[in-house]
Amino acid sequence: MSLFPGFESRRIRASGATINLKVGGDGPPVLLLHGYPQTHAMWHKVAPALARDYTVVCADLRGYGESSKPRGVPGHANYSKRAMALDMVEVMDALGFVRFHLVGHDRGARVAHRLARDHGKRVRTLTVLDISPTLKMYERTTMQFAKAYYHWFFLIQEAPLPEQMLKAVGPSYILRRLGRGKSGLKVFDKRALAEYQRCFDPHSTCEDYRAAANIDLVHDRKSKSKITMPMLALWGRQGVIAALFNCLDDWREVAADVRGRALQCGHFIPEEKPEELVAELRRFFRTFSSR
Repeated sequence: MSLFPGFESRRIRASGATINLKVGGDGPPVLLLHGYPQTHAMWHKVAPALARDYTVVCADLRGYGESSKPRGVPGHANYSKRAMALDMVEVMDALGFVRFHLVGHDRGARVAHRLARDHGKRVRTLTVLDISPTLKMYERTTMQFAKAYYHWFFLIQEAPLPEQMLKAVGPSYILRRLGRGKSGLKVFDKRALAEYQRCFDPHSTCEDYRAAANIDLVHDRKSKSKITMPMLALWGRQGVIAALFNCLDDWREVAADVRGRALQCGHFIPEEKPEELVAELRRFFRTFSSR
């Protein structure tokens, strides 16, 4: 049985990568961007429900799923969130969508943040799931945060050590550790979990994190003005963001119009609380449907 019944599979060649995606539904467009170490499959409990009223695009980020996985370059520019955001703008252009609602989880939310900065006129609304801004999180690094998110500091080490170690454990270890819930991997559909395992590429995912700790911080420090589209921030009450950061205050430092709340779950909101997430998104989209 398909994870995305009624959705069409597409591959679209952008200027910097070929992007794999699913598209389905009818209505105003919504772009969903996945987190680490996952693929577009993480939206399988959310996308079909949204597709009743929206045209939903679930894309694999550069370096993930079945999208292009280029080798990293010195400086990691080809895995910058700016480059990954441009991929998505070009994908939406190819699909004929000038403006769209934008939703990102984890790494996808970091791409979404940069897309909203670089291409703000394209974004009707921005939703980020279980993150604070990258720059804020690095600047506020404590021993407690480093222990909780040690993978941030492990994955940015020079190749090939992190890649070799990741090959030994695969994405299941990472999903289990980041989930931190009593249910472990039980929150993940076995078919989605198999996709995460099948598509996982240690080098490209390390390059994503290396870019975040280098060129992405340069771009973020140069971005002085606040983003202006309506923004929704949701986070898991049981996760690291809730414990160590003030998500709403953090986003209000970089965005002008922010609302949000914690959901009773861990990090993987779309797979732990899909119905609640869909309800939040529908309410948010409807409120700003005329923008």
